[in-house]
Amino acid sequence: MDLQGAVAVVTGASRGIGKATAIALGREGATVVVAARSAEGATSKLPGTIHETARLIQEAGGRALAIPCNVADEGQVEAMARRVLEELGRVDILINNAGVSYPASFLETPIKRWDLVLNVNLRGTVLCTKAFLPHMVERRSGKIINVSSGAAADLEVAVRAGLLSYSVAKAAIEQLTRALALEVKDKGVAVNCLRIEMSVVTEGWTYLNPHLDYSTWEKPETVAQALVWLCQQPPSFTGHVLTVGEIRERIAAGGP
Repeated sequence: MDLQGAVAVVTGASRGIGKATAIALGREGATVVVAARSAEGATSKLPGTIHETARLIQEAGGRALAIPCNVADEGQVEAMARRVLEELGRVDILINNAGVSYPASFLETPIKRWDLVLNVNLRGTVLCTKAFLPHMVERRSGKIINVSSGAAADLEVAVRAGLLSYSVAKAAIEQLTRALALEVKDKGVAVNCLRIEMSVVTEGWTYLNPHLDYSTWEKPETVAQALVWLCQQPPSFTGHVLTVGEIRERIAAGGP
């Protein structure tokens, strides 16, 4: 389906997969709302801001609106939704991409960090969905795409990597996707999830793990291509949790 003129909200879009996805959607003709905490002037050890992503979209001829937002903060999410609807009039696509991890064993994870991972990944997805879903239901049109991880399905890998809190959050997001798709299937809103099963090199991972060899890791643009494909599917395509590899196979086969 043509994305020309669609309005898409991408959370966690200041860097990594979110940034690549926002830029890819802009190239497809969508007006992109670039949302994240990393605004110009904000303190961050990582490179990238929402304003930088928005500028890249605009320089390529697209339209973008940068809105600072902590997705775990209900007030900020509601303010973002109000601004989007006031300035752009509608939302066609919501990509819940914002996420954090705290690599450590369960016993070594402070509850403060456990809460942070669950709040950003799961609560953030819930808050953003609740902020935009009523508008989509009213219009009987919309697509919600959640981002998950291979850690949600492969518990041995999750435990070995010290990503149990992250795994729990992502598994809940996959269950939320399937259940919400059933709840709104007759309301014109499609809900799907992308499970990223491969290692992707991002600013966050390289900052936290500068010693790793990233030569065989996938680029964020690979994941962005899969997310754009999900955005392009018809409204009847809903309730799916697909890996990047499965989407590649579907693209190669020429169908949904």
